Amino acid sequence: MRTFRKGGVHPQENKLAHHAPFEDFPLPKQAVLYATQHLGTPSVVIVEKGESLKTGQLIAKGEAFISANLHSPCTGTVAKVEPAPEMSGYKKMAITIDVQEEDVWEEGIDTSPEIDREIKLSSAEIIEKIKEKGVVGLGGACFPTHIKLMVPPGRKAEYCIINAAECEPYISVDNRIMLERTEEFLVGACILRTALGLSSVDIGVEHNKPEAIARLKEVAADFKGINIHTLRTKYPQGAEKQLIKAITNREVPAGKLPIDVGCVVDNVATALSVYEAVQKNKPLIVSYITYSGKSVAIPKNYRVRLGTPLSQIIEANGGLAANTGKVISGGPMMGKAITNLNAGITKGFSSLLQLETKEAKRFAPVNCIRCGKCVDACPMGLEAYLLAPLAENSRWEDAEQASVMSCIECGSCQFICPANRPLLDYIRLSKNKTGEMIRSRVLK
Repeated sequence: MRTFRKGGVHPQENKLAHHAPFEDFPLPKQAVLYATQHLGTPSVVIVEKGESLKTGQLIAKGEAFISANLHSPCTGTVAKVEPAPEMSGYKKMAITIDVQEEDVWEEGIDTSPEIDREIKLSSAEIIEKIKEKGVVGLGGACFPTHIKLMVPPGRKAEYCIINAAECEPYISVDNRIMLERTEEFLVGACILRTALGLSSVDIGVEHNKPEAIARLKEVAADFKGINIHTLRTKYPQGAEKQLIKAITNREVPAGKLPIDVGCVVDNVATALSVYEAVQKNKPLIVSYITYSGKSVAIPKNYRVRLGTPLSQIIEANGGLAANTGKVISGGPMMGKAITNLNAGITKGFSSLLQLETKEAKRFAPVNCIRCGKCVDACPMGLEAYLLAPLAENSRWEDAEQASVMSCIECGSCQFICPANRPLLDYIRLSKNKTGEMIRSRVLK
């Protein structure tokens, strides 16, 4: 089996919702849609208070080069257009919608269950349709997908790679999509390769998903140019650079992007959204999420309309357990703690994780014992034991020389550290400050 060679760790998988089919979560009474649902410039709100909306209607336009359109996930009336607190508690411009019980769909959207395998659009038309429907990368960064498919001059796409590793503990969304929406997902993958002018697409799946691998191989037999790669289960196998290394044996140099080595990477949920946008004219208005945790009575996978308050999902599952220490967006390795449970679900949201107090607790750090485990674990070959004290002492120039900007923030160093050092916290701070320093130097 293929994998990346340098570093990596093996956290407990805890795929508690692995076998739970998707359920459609009920429509909220009120939905909160933030104008920032993607990497880049916030979209520009084009609706006003009191305006009636149909499901799938454009409500905010991505006017900047790196931005994305936003559509109404439900039918209802605009209650207000003003800043509202998101998951971190910070306020961002938002559209609040009073939701009616039944959907009235925007004209032209195909909601039928029939699967359309015939790709009729050209590369340019596919990219424009993806842009129009507000599709962004759903693997975490939320980078607008149409931008990723616009290969810059002087570059050439040679590989279209679908990231189906899903190496983060607890999360089971991609696994369920591959099992339940197999054909639509594969058509979406073929649309992505068509947009890049390629005849094949490579899908990398960790070997702890045998049912998904078998299902993909069975359905892919009816397609041409789909390559299924079984990858060794090792975190962070799903990181772009590590996935590219495992599948193509190419290495993305420091400071470079996947396209610099001829690769474009998208994830499973993105490919499904591309299928719906191109073949069904349906905008990205649904988030596929895992609701899990050791104290959750029945871990589940949901299809949730964007803007649905997190608190409603928790309440529908009996509320927070008494021993809950932290609620996280994403997984335990790279996820972020949620401070506002009334925030609305966003495009890139993939997991609502309820951690028990003993899991969430941080042990008191002690002095570094120079064991070198953080160096062995780093998939980028960095020296976390050195980068962390550089950040502690605000030595940003030295941090730059030590390649801090190459860190992918996977958390392997902090996970493996026997001294409980908050290595990733310091490195994130260092990346932020060092990045500011680099940008100011370029602008001079």
